[in-house]
Amino acid sequence: MDALNTTWGLRRQQRAAGGYNVARRTGGGYNVAGAAAVRGDAMEYDEKLARFRQAHLNPFNKQRGARQHEQRAGEEAPDVASEATLPELAPGEPEFHCAERVMDLGLSEDHFSRPVGLFLASDIQQLQQAIEECKQVILELPEQSERQKDAVVRLIHLRLKLQELKDPNEDEPNIRVLLEHRFYKEKSKSVKQTCDRCNTIIWGLIQTWYTCTGCYYRCHSKCLNLVSKPCVRSKVSHQAEYELSICPEAGLDSQDYRCAECRAPISLRGVPSEARQCDYTGQYYCSHCHWNDLAVIPARVVHNWDFEPRKVSRCSLRYLALMVSRPVLRLREINPLLFNYVEELVEIRKLRQDILLMKPYFITCKEAMEARLLLQLQDRQHFVENDEMYSVQDLLDAHTGRLGSSLTETHTLFAKHIKLDCERCQAKGFVCELCREGDVLFPFDSHTSVCSDCSAVFHRDCYYDNSTTCPKCARLMLRKQSLFQEPGPGVDA
Repeated sequence: MDALNTTWGLRRQQRAAGGYNVARRTGGGYNVAGAAAVRGDAMEYDEKLARFRQAHLNPFNKQRGARQHEQRAGEEAPDVASEATLPELAPGEPEFHCAERVMDLGLSEDHFSRPVGLFLASDIQQLQQAIEECKQVILELPEQSERQKDAVVRLIHLRLKLQELKDPNEDEPNIRVLLEHRFYKEKSKSVKQTCDRCNTIIWGLIQTWYTCTGCYYRCHSKCLNLVSKPCVRSKVSHQAEYELSICPEAGLDSQDYRCAECRAPISLRGVPSEARQCDYTGQYYCSHCHWNDLAVIPARVVHNWDFEPRKVSRCSLRYLALMVSRPVLRLREINPLLFNYVEELVEIRKLRQDILLMKPYFITCKEAMEARLLLQLQDRQHFVENDEMYSVQDLLDAHTGRLGSSLTETHTLFAKHIKLDCERCQAKGFVCELCREGDVLFPFDSHTSVCSDCSAVFHRDCYYDNSTTCPKCARLMLRKQSLFQEPGPGVDA
């Protein structure tokens, strides 16, 4: 019974200490020497646990940790009160530091205050703003002062951080140049796109993908090295002209029964691949190069005034998208009869001619230059250069009526400045020399006519009813004759 009670007491001590029973059963009971070993292991475990807790105190609550350490040192035995009285660790066991040697967590720096120049900024725009603010602070601080040196150091750190954001050191760089493509790594994860190389969906959440900034060619990062199509923008910059023949088909035999772009075998029967015709080039493409995209064909617009979209290949679609705003169509030469059947074009041509007549007023007017009135047509710069060139976008807007309304508003704004708002421009008006009556005339008025030789302005009725020559032209002719007939003062001498 005594041996059994001793055994149960040893087990309770082991549970309290958290250790394991190392006593060995000898004969039919437990050895008393094993119980002594258990007590020694329990005391050693308590000592290690105390040192571990002391070394991992919360560094942000040093005072509370010190108080707890003092209380624990007063309650425990003197041999575990301080590090000096602790027994040495066995070889191979980890060494724990005391609570006084707190781990270095960077608390020596002030990470919670706002440094000069938004040092905590993480966005490129914020960093650029922070750099400008830091520059201003450096200029305002005294020369060779400590504060100025600190601000210079901050400026260096800001610029380094901005450079890291612009060109990060990653396995997949932000910009890749290949076959005149300039691929930029996209950051959008939720937009659903399709790879132009493998014709599969791009899963932005788990896949990296690139977009060409020139022709908007999209592909996976794994498909970049497989791209074989050069950038269409290079073709636009070197050969900015349209195919003006309507669907110039030559037949599959001229293509050797291969795709016009990737040279894959194709056939009209769909074996081995279906041949799809592009309505713009008239050539045949495979299903990987022709996705049945729809686009307005310039040749059908110019010749037939037909804006119905037709199926085109991917390459033609990108080319037409890049060329849509380029003014390369000279309608008077391509189809001069088009103005006889499309009233919108006649009205637009008259408005463009009036704007060209208003341009000299704005160039010589200080107020117009300060107001930047000509920037009203910055999206259609060719409208202030000539009245002949058109883009496909101009014809599309003319067909829908948007171009006529926008040009009418711009024409009204320009005429208001010249005839009502600006006194300098009003002084450059004309008086009809044929009737000497009426208000001041301007060349862009609807009821006036302009002499093609001297640019004088008259009433339209007066100009056509008078059979004589232009009075201003006659006056200039007499002035030239008098200069040739009258001898100079040097001849008399």
